[in-house]
Amino acid sequence: MSDDQRLKQAVLDELQWEPSVNAAHIGVAAKNGIVTLMGHVENFAEKSAAERAARRVNEVRSVAEEIEVRLPFNVKHGDEEIASAVANRLQWDSAFPKGAVKAKVEKGWVTLTGEVDWHYQQDAAENDVRRLWGVTGVSNDIAIKPKPNASNIRDNIMVALDRSWVDRATIDVTAEGGKVTLSGTVDTSFEREEAGSTAWAAPGTTSVQNDITVS
Repeated sequence: MSDDQRLKQAVLDELQWEPSVNAAHIGVAAKNGIVTLMGHVENFAEKSAAERAARRVNEVRSVAEEIEVRLPFNVKHGDEEIASAVANRLQWDSAFPKGAVKAKVEKGWVTLTGEVDWHYQQDAAENDVRRLWGVTGVSNDIAIKPKPNASNIRDNIMVALDRSWVDRATIDVTAEGGKVTLSGTVDTSFEREEAGSTAWAAPGTTSVQNDITVS
């Protein structure tokens, strides 16, 4: 069995292992560490879970996600109904101030806008809506407010990486204003994601370009 075939089977096994994913309608292709997911699922949350499951597999360098959301026949929610559900969910989330995030719905696709202080608040808003019935996709266009003093972002990230089990020696960090770029190599996709999360947690970070490769 070739390396590509072994990786494909490993991803298929992980999809079968993930309880929130019905792997019956998901296909997998693998080439040189690049995994492509295809097929269809019943909701956007399952689509996101499938991508996360694939990224957990060792030797996966990146994931191309081509899964389509096909709602069950008994689920019929118009954009107005979805928008109302989204607004209610955002209003009840204590992760960010009320009114900080706005939503627009077009053919089931939700676009989030607004301005928050931290990346985790961006993620919280997206997580609020991805599990709602009728949502077929999410564009997270929420901005992070720039902080006046962002000069120590790189140093803060390097110190935080030292505290983690990620090998900092193989990672390079550059920062221009609040825009952070990560480069270098790591052993697993999990380490890559961990380094990205560390960069996002630095005060003043407004965007992260994660160019780290999995060796």
